[in-house]
Order: sequence, then C-alpha cells, then structure tokens
Amino acid sequence: MAAMDRATDTDVDESFLNGKLLVATPSIGDPRFDRAVILMCDHAADHAMGIVINKPVEGLRMPELFQQLDIAGGKGAPDRPVLLGGPVDRDRGFVLHSTDFHAEESTLPVCDGILLTATRDVLEAIASDHPPRRSLMALGYAGWGAGQLENELAANAWLVTDPDEGLIFDTEDAGKWEAALDLIGVTPEHLSMISGHA
Repeated sequence: MAAMDRATDTDVDESFLNGKLLVATPSIGDPRFDRAVILMCDHAADHAMGIVINKPVEGLRMPELFQQLDIAGGKGAPDRPVLLGGPVDRDRGFVLHSTDFHAEESTLPVCDGILLTATRDVLEAIASDHPPRRSLMALGYAGWGAGQLENELAANAWLVTDPDEGLIFDTEDAGKWEAALDLIGVTPEHLSMISGHA
C-alpha cells in the first residue's frame, strides 16, 4: 500500500510529471485511455502533453508507414507496430528514441535516456544503416489544457511512476499496462478493488 500512496501523491509540484509514466486506473472514464500507459513529455501550468505507449494502430506497422511517407530505405524499418499516441493531432508522427539520435532544432529531452522528435529526419535515421538504438513511433498525442490533468490526478484517474526504458521500448504493447502496475507494486485485481470502493 505504501508504494501506491507514493505513486498517487498529488501534493508534489505537477511540473515534476515531465518524464513520468501515467498509468490509467479504472476511474479514467474515457474508453480511449482504458488501460493506457502514457509517457509525459511536457507538463507546465497551462498545458500537458504525453505519448500513449501501449495502443497500436490496428493494421499499421512501421515499414508500411515509412513506404507511405516515401522514406528512403523504408522497407528496412523495424517491423514494429505504429502506436496511437493519443487523440490530438493524429496525422502527425512522434518518435520516442534513445539519445544516440538528436536533431538540433527539433528534439525534446523527455527523461534520462529518452528523447522525443517529431520531424522527418528521425524517420530517415530509423530507416538508415545507423538508426537510434531504441525507438517507438506514435501518431498523435494526449493533451490537456490548464488544470485538466491535475483534476484527473485528483480524481484518481491516473497512477504516476518513474519511467523504465525496458518497459517503454522492450515490453510487448499488450503487457505494458500490467508491467507499469507491477513497477508501482499494484496488481490489476487490487486496483479494481480500490477503484470500486473509492
């Protein structure tokens, strides 16, 4: 129980959610975020932005998308699913990746070892002979206006935990929610019981 208390403490300065993982609880109330795991990329007083890391776009894998975008060497892109990063700006691609790729003007640091780039050059790097060691691609992002995320946190819609590169890049998408709960020290059954009595 102590681990869960730490993970859901909303008394901390919310700006510290940059680089954290949000893990949806049954209290989320929005089917688009059911069992979602979100890596927070930018959080300030007037907005918040993150990438859902465990919801694949049905029937779309990276080689197919790279060919659609006419990325040179696209057929050689890793055969991984493209993720639905969230409901905002779904025609735009966002790539979370290791620090061995950095575009001077367009790469945003997210947390230790993980960067975010949303320009074509990262896609070209992924399809090249020297791709970033780790990457995942998402279409769209999850966005909140001023106070929205804070209200959802207060309503226990999300648990918060530190990022884990293995979970983000190596765990199968279908297992990321349970793996994130495991990081916090909560089982899905325990979470359902708590939500049912909140």
